[in-house]
Amino acid sequence: MPDLRRYLPVLEWGRTYDRSALSNDMIAAVIVTIMLIPQSLAYALLAGLPPEAGIYASIAPIILYAIFGTSRALAVGPVAVVSLLTASAIGQVAEQGTAGYAVAALTLAILSGGFLLLLGVLRLGFLANFLSHPVIAGFITASGILIATSQLKHILGISAHGHTLPEMVTALLASLNEVNLITMLIGVLAVTFLFWVRKGLKPFLKRLGASPMVADIATKAGPVGAVVVTTLAVWGFGLDASGVKIVGEVPQSLPPLTMPGLSGELVQALLVPAILISVIGFVESVSVAQTLAAKKRQRIDPNQELIGLGAANIGAAFTGGYPVTGGFSRSVVNFDAGAETPAAGAYTAVGLAIAAVALTPLVYYLPKATLAATIIVAVLSLIDLSILKKTWGYARADFIAVVATILLTLGLGVEVGVASGVIVSILLHLHKTSRPHVAEVGRVPGSEHFRNIYRHKVETDPSLVTLRVDESLYFVNARFLEELIQKRVTEGCEIRNVVLMFSAVNDVDFSALESLEAVNQRLSDMGVGLHLSEVKGPVMDRLKRAHLINDLNGQVFLSQYDAWLALNQLRSECPGDTAAE
Repeated sequence: MPDLRRYLPVLEWGRTYDRSALSNDMIAAVIVTIMLIPQSLAYALLAGLPPEAGIYASIAPIILYAIFGTSRALAVGPVAVVSLLTASAIGQVAEQGTAGYAVAALTLAILSGGFLLLLGVLRLGFLANFLSHPVIAGFITASGILIATSQLKHILGISAHGHTLPEMVTALLASLNEVNLITMLIGVLAVTFLFWVRKGLKPFLKRLGASPMVADIATKAGPVGAVVVTTLAVWGFGLDASGVKIVGEVPQSLPPLTMPGLSGELVQALLVPAILISVIGFVESVSVAQTLAAKKRQRIDPNQELIGLGAANIGAAFTGGYPVTGGFSRSVVNFDAGAETPAAGAYTAVGLAIAAVALTPLVYYLPKATLAATIIVAVLSLIDLSILKKTWGYARADFIAVVATILLTLGLGVEVGVASGVIVSILLHLHKTSRPHVAEVGRVPGSEHFRNIYRHKVETDPSLVTLRVDESLYFVNARFLEELIQKRVTEGCEIRNVVLMFSAVNDVDFSALESLEAVNQRLSDMGVGLHLSEVKGPVMDRLKRAHLINDLNGQVFLSQYDAWLALNQLRSECPGDTAAE
């Protein structure tokens, strides 16, 4: 059943599942479940949905990913960036709090799932590579700032809206006279406590003699502690009567069977946002999955990951959820807790299902300020401004891409930020490949090696020019190479032969082929031979099919050294026949 196991990885790891794996997966599931209960509620709040939507989006999707996904540690569910993108997308087609808003979220989930599934079946996972890491880092950093800012209204107990940073800041400043001091006190204390839990609780417990496992579980359960204490405070002192906004009634049930809306107008409005959400979610998920898999010398299949995430999103669409992906923090917790197989996710889903049935009445008095504090502390780890310094020192083009993505996301909103990130990534790629590195090379004395004449002391022959092309040739850079050769052969010295060293050329498209044919004809008219060396087999096959090799006015050499022996004349008609720099 090799083909079936390819599409159902559960059949692969399920064959060797044993008691040890069961024990480790159960422990990991308990820890992740404790962490996910407040986190799921909080991310639903961020998406503008009822709190139960966060729990629903963490049950069926996790089980489906466990069946179809290839990562042993990835934990699927609502995440901060996707929740923000969801709120931005459906906020344009429906009003928050209405039935239409919830239906739009379901539609967004099924469109995202369908797109991911299609990419996976067609094995198009490589398309996500068009989003460069600097652009992704810039977008996630900007999203973290937007998310944290958007939650300040819940910390302060005021009404403020907006999708961009200027809109949010303006709305917050305009509503400062409405601040609820009790809500602000709860929010500030919750943020302070959660920061201390993240950084200081584990060392504190270890100093008290607690075992590493106990200290780790207590740290992961920190947000639950904040939820319990603030909920009891609101209930015990009747703070909701003083204006503290609470979660209120949450349905006490398993995820319901829901139907997304598939009207032409709604689908058209949400299709592009769904694609953007899918791409961002997939890139984030695969990055986490590959990082964790490498630590255990395991591998994941990106195309199968598309299928797994697609199935998870479709599951969310039919069980009252909204778009999901693999989360960084929960996946790391899952990995550190000892999860050995995707079954840990399935057990987590069971734990959340129990919570949905038995524990939801307990969060009635949970203040929204506490959930906002949970989100703020979680997303601040996403903000990585060091990427600005790194890219400035390494590559200015990448720095410009990061800055542009951050400013556009903050100033114009997340959808524009994602779209601009994709465009900037593609433009950056086209810019880099449109001017490929082409080095003029000479022979290292006493060897068969050839190096850049401006970097090494090499032997050259003024009648022979060898250009090493360090990039595949296609329509974007074909004219660049053509013009470069023309410029070089018209310089002062009499050049009799030009050799194009193709050791780094993996492909030549039709536009580049036509440019090579034009170069061949032009050099032939000038009495200059055009030769190729070190051409790779697949490239040679294509060039032969196009008759370029038959029409070449020179030769094709197996190695550059062969070309040197055959064409080198070491007679100089110009001063300085050796490059010494």
